[in-house]
Amino acid sequence: MTKAASAKTGPRGDAHGGSPVAFGRGWPLLTKPRRALHHMCTNEMRELPHEADAALHSESHQTLLSLSVNGARVETLLPRATPLLSFLRNDCLLNGPKYGCGLGECGTCSVLINGRLARACILTLGDVAGRAVTTLEGLAANGRLDPVQQAFIACAAAQCGYCLNGMIMTARALIDVNPDPTDADIREALRFNLCRCGAHVEIIAAVRLAAALARA
Repeated sequence: MTKAASAKTGPRGDAHGGSPVAFGRGWPLLTKPRRALHHMCTNEMRELPHEADAALHSESHQTLLSLSVNGARVETLLPRATPLLSFLRNDCLLNGPKYGCGLGECGTCSVLINGRLARACILTLGDVAGRAVTTLEGLAANGRLDPVQQAFIACAAAQCGYCLNGMIMTARALIDVNPDPTDADIREALRFNLCRCGAHVEIIAAVRLAAALARA
């Protein structure tokens, strides 16, 4: 049972609150993907603790939870252990974040939480209660695409398109903290996003253009 309240605070709501967590070259990532250590991704982050009480995570234990999704307040009566990705896709009908590996490794499920990049497949509703979640759909404002979205279209930076959610959300997070990234910065930011089609040249060009559009 999910209902969205009015009070829209903008395309990304209060998504830029809080202090960034240093990662890579200083851009923020809440859930750190690590090869063969995916189970540590969220547990290490103090901002998103996993609760020890198993009863709170049981399917039968439903809790009224409130969070912001793309600037709109959402209240839902679901178990705290409900996967954030499932909630966004099934309850909020937001299909930007995709299911890929389910381990926080590939990046297709990426969202912004309080302005910082995170993997929705390894987070639960309990982890993000009271926080601002932004999906691909929440980047556009007043009928205009975000500069990152515009740039990816202009550069035709896609083949099958399955990885694009992660690429675009990562680029948005990068540009938010580094408005003028070098190619090395872009590669570092994108290195935990998998593209099986090999569209890396166009994707890097798109992020470069997106940064220029955002600065204009």
